[in-house]
Amino acid sequence: MASFLYRIGRFSFRHKWWVIAVWLVAALSVAGLVGALSPKFAKDFSLPGTDSGTATSQVEEYFPEVMKQQTQASTSVLVAAEDGLGAHASQIDGLVTDLQRLPDLTDPASVVNPDTVAKAQPALASSVIGDNGKVGLIQIRQNIEMTDLTVDQKEQLQEILADHRGDGLQVEATGSLMQVMEAGGKAEMIGFAVAFVVMIVAFGALVAAFIPLVTGLVGVMLTIMLLTLSAKFLSINETATAIVTMLGIAVSIDYALFIVSRYRNEVRRGGSRADAAGRAVGTAGTAVVFAGMTVMIAVVALTVIGIPLITQMGLGAASAVLVAVIAALTLIPALLGAVGRFAFTPRIPWIKHAEESDTADTLGVKFGRMVVKRPLPYVIAGLAVLVLAAIPMTKLELGMSMTSDDEAPAQSLLQRGFGEGINGPLLVVLHSDNGDVAAAADRTVAHIKTLDDVANTNTLVWTGNGKPAPNVGADTALISVTPTSAPSDGATHDLMEEIRAYTPSAEAAGAQLHVGGQTAIMSDLSAKLDKALLPYLVVVVGLAFLIMIGVFRSIWVPLIGTIGFIFSVCATFGVTVAIFQEGTFGLIDNTKPILSFLPIFLIGLVFGLAMDYQVFLVTRMREEYVHGMSAKDAIIAGYRHGSRVVTSAAIIMISVFAAFMLSPDTTAKMIGFALAVAVAFDAFIIRMMVVPAIIAMLGDRAWGLPKWLDRFVVNFDIEGSAVRDRGLPPSDSAAAPREPVGSPS
Repeated sequence: MASFLYRIGRFSFRHKWWVIAVWLVAALSVAGLVGALSPKFAKDFSLPGTDSGTATSQVEEYFPEVMKQQTQASTSVLVAAEDGLGAHASQIDGLVTDLQRLPDLTDPASVVNPDTVAKAQPALASSVIGDNGKVGLIQIRQNIEMTDLTVDQKEQLQEILADHRGDGLQVEATGSLMQVMEAGGKAEMIGFAVAFVVMIVAFGALVAAFIPLVTGLVGVMLTIMLLTLSAKFLSINETATAIVTMLGIAVSIDYALFIVSRYRNEVRRGGSRADAAGRAVGTAGTAVVFAGMTVMIAVVALTVIGIPLITQMGLGAASAVLVAVIAALTLIPALLGAVGRFAFTPRIPWIKHAEESDTADTLGVKFGRMVVKRPLPYVIAGLAVLVLAAIPMTKLELGMSMTSDDEAPAQSLLQRGFGEGINGPLLVVLHSDNGDVAAAADRTVAHIKTLDDVANTNTLVWTGNGKPAPNVGADTALISVTPTSAPSDGATHDLMEEIRAYTPSAEAAGAQLHVGGQTAIMSDLSAKLDKALLPYLVVVVGLAFLIMIGVFRSIWVPLIGTIGFIFSVCATFGVTVAIFQEGTFGLIDNTKPILSFLPIFLIGLVFGLAMDYQVFLVTRMREEYVHGMSAKDAIIAGYRHGSRVVTSAAIIMISVFAAFMLSPDTTAKMIGFALAVAVAFDAFIIRMMVVPAIIAMLGDRAWGLPKWLDRFVVNFDIEGSAVRDRGLPPSDSAAAPREPVGSPS
């Protein structure tokens, strides 16, 4: 493989303009197709193979109007006053008048003062007035798809609320309008800005710092356009683009950083720059290929979960990694060829140029010597930190609360006045093939009313042609069950399962029973993710472990790296639970359970990045060991050539992920925080400290395979032995003339 990649790198360098032109033509062609076909992302979310998925399908078929209402914007405005709403009648009337001016209201006349409704229609009082007349509910329904709401519309509502809040009246809102989020892009821009600064420090030159950014932008944009184009032929959810962008930026910059660093080292060794590019791609590029394979395994394995949206995210992310690998192997050497002798110019005078010589004592080398000299204390200290950080993980609670921080005050009022379940009803669908569902519906409603945590039920019985009808002769019934507890509460999940447990009785009455609605979908999603976690771990870790055996030709190195990853992930969960669930240090105002999908995403993304750093750092150690260095000297050499790259890449990734903590929403903060902390723990404690320390303790044993296994493991030549000295003068490479890398002359 090294020889093949050497030829690719050398060819791309020598035929730079052709290679760059091919990338430009590919990008412009895809952009042109996207513009011509105007594909649109899907906005629906489904869980095939689950009870809620079946219920959703039946609601779509038999109750299309109800399904339409489920997808349209619905927002609840809460008003509260300790001296009673009646004392603020004119203030609330002014609020209602302004709310009636919101766009596309289904029925402006339905937006009324709750105190007025209660006095005019006492039968409806309990649905709009709560807490002894101190809390009121104003429901706003709009003829707008929830996914089509804009930030401007949210801000319009917030201004109305602010105008009428005060003088003893609390005014808050929750629901569709309050869940609108600003378009992404800020985090990515911050990530690119930090990446540029870090690469200037890493290379000590401006031109070289731009090259990884260029490939990162090209790779991510091309992948997003390809994903958009595929939406013309497949059902692709827009949410899938988030992980593609995040991971695409991460690996593109990582891989470019690694190859450009190796190229500079190869130029210093001598020979032509084309040969140096070939050797860089043949050695570092081999590591990039296997690192990319590991990441792709981690994200493609998300398909085992069986959720279409997550499958799309996994396959989209794998596409981003594949494009990043191809760009690193072809576009990077082509860009290096285009800038020629100017690659490492202009020099930044106050930044020490990395790797000035093979004998320079950099910080990485000094740290490596300390680790090699006394490895055991570093192993104990590193693992102790992670174990202590992991302790709060014992309190881990998973949930799917998608309520934004902006909604927290309104949710508190909703709970106080009406119970938290009012915005998360369960939809029970009963269908009878014999054309009479009335008896089964009556029995089911009677049973549900006996269950705990039920606020109320409402039954709508329809005929098969979608027309409302009397109970007699109807074949489908829809029962709306309002829980007392919140949609993400464990009690709501228990209620859903108790209703489903009534299925045999419903079947005995001649009807099929299924429970759906957004609350049930979220609950089923959590359950499906919990079931999939163990198979996912087995697939990802198992396949990656086998690849690592081939990469390092060792049992110990992959085993140490994999076990170390488990330590870092547990520590990440512990810190995340402490901050976001338990409210430690008071950093989060609205604590909530850890998102159900966070563990599986965190494991997939961070495992892939962790193996990247393992490959980048440890392959250089093996390379030097294979070429004659002692086991401990090889570790120090690995620090000399790899520590700066791994440190730079990790800082960039931490910055990209941490930028999401600037979001006003706790959920986004949680995801960004967890990913940033996971990369920090794994890169700096496991990859840079614990793994090299244990390898130092093992010595020569770390780099061997049992004879029986050695016969079956393919030699991938990740050290690039076949191309290590290709293009250098026949004499000893150490004596070869060195071409200055930081001068345009």
